[in-house]
Amino acid sequence: MQKTLIGCLLLALLLSCNKEVSELPPATQTGANTFGANVNGVFWEPKRFGIIPADNLLEARRNSPTSIIINARNFAAEPDESEFEIMVADVTGPGTYLLNTDVTLPSGSSYGYYVKRRTTPYNEWLTSAAYTGSVTITRLDTINKIVSGTFQFNAINIYHDPQPLSVTDGRFDIKMQY
Repeated sequence: MQKTLIGCLLLALLLSCNKEVSELPPATQTGANTFGANVNGVFWEPKRFGIIPADNLLEARRNSPTSIIINARNFAAEPDESEFEIMVADVTGPGTYLLNTDVTLPSGSSYGYYVKRRTTPYNEWLTSAAYTGSVTITRLDTINKIVSGTFQFNAINIYHDPQPLSVTDGRFDIKMQY
């Protein structure tokens, strides 16, 4: 009985192993809780590790009455994990918002951020005045709590020079937490 249980657990773990992302999620505006991007030519999406549940892989929330923060996490790329954080300030509704700030960690301004870490970060990329991007919000529904749109940005590694990062074809469709 114990051998059968162990075999079933190993099979479940193997079946849940990380598969490469072969395409981005569709660009929707329904609150489908999707996020994806092309990071230096490789498709990226939020993922959990194995059969362990992760409720916080994707979230969007208001940071202030006019700011939105989007977090997307990938815990499946063992031993590394990665995360996006996109902060859009002064959101007035659907439209295009520039990501443009200083290289030091921003406060109150729009930015795009991507990190790779094991226990602690070993590479972090951040938009700056020289490495910019944009977020286009296509739906901002405060009644149904949905934010949808696209994004792209270039960022510079704040630990290692120069190692720029190119994020293209980004898209999100998220139910917001308030």
